Amino acid sequence: MGRAFGGAGVGTPGPPPPRPAPSPLGPAASLGGWRDGDGVRFPPQDGLIVENTHDLPYTASAGPEVTATMTAVCAAVRMTCPRLPLGVQVLCSANQEAVAVALAAGCDFIRAEGFVFSHVADEGFVNACAGDLLRYRRRIGAEHVQIFADIKKKHSAHALTADVSVSETAKAAEFFLADGVILTGPATGVEADPGELHEVEQAVNIPLLIGSGVTLENVKSYLNANALIIGSYFKEGGYWANQIDPTRRLFRRSRNDQVL
Repeated sequence: MGRAFGGAGVGTPGPPPPRPAPSPLGPAASLGGWRDGDGVRFPPQDGLIVENTHDLPYTASAGPEVTATMTAVCAAVRMTCPRLPLGVQVLCSANQEAVAVALAAGCDFIRAEGFVFSHVADEGFVNACAGDLLRYRRRIGAEHVQIFADIKKKHSAHALTADVSVSETAKAAEFFLADGVILTGPATGVEADPGELHEVEQAVNIPLLIGSGVTLENVKSYLNANALIIGSYFKEGGYWANQIDPTRRLFRRSRNDQVL
């Protein structure tokens, strides 16, 4: 396993009650535990991805207030953690907006839904976007921002592409110039299939990340992945919407960077 990325969920103005809209910089203030330098990050992480996870229900047409808030949050995190690898995802499937946020805030990568192959998500129909997204990235001068693409995305039906395997989906993402692919379980907090991990790692030559369901009990099943994105496990009770539980540890590293 290469790296472990923490998933930080925030909210933006706009979603309906009962969740009140938070202050735009409020979520960033809660991320102070991920300070870099010679201090220990808590929980210890190699990087962080910021997502507007609390914007329920998600919409396929994220408004300008979402892009503005995510830019403010990511910029605040970047100021707090100037050397920490930092990514952003804007739900739902607002991939061009995520690239713009990354460019403005100094993020290193985005997590993209619907990169290749259309599918039906709980927000509606999601069309493949690779061609438009990469052209947009080039047009705004953001080609240094890497794109990690979800394949057979969680919270979605893939009956339209039932004849396309997960490895073929990964190959298509690689062919369409994704910088990495993300494998998940069927829902947030649900573990990915280790068999699919083996299948995909044999199929592509770009980084493979695990994007859901990693826990202390199953982490050894995913050590062949290049990176793990971990959010729910570090929350109270292992539930994505709860506060960070400072007692939860997934693993520790020895001085020669081996997972123990």
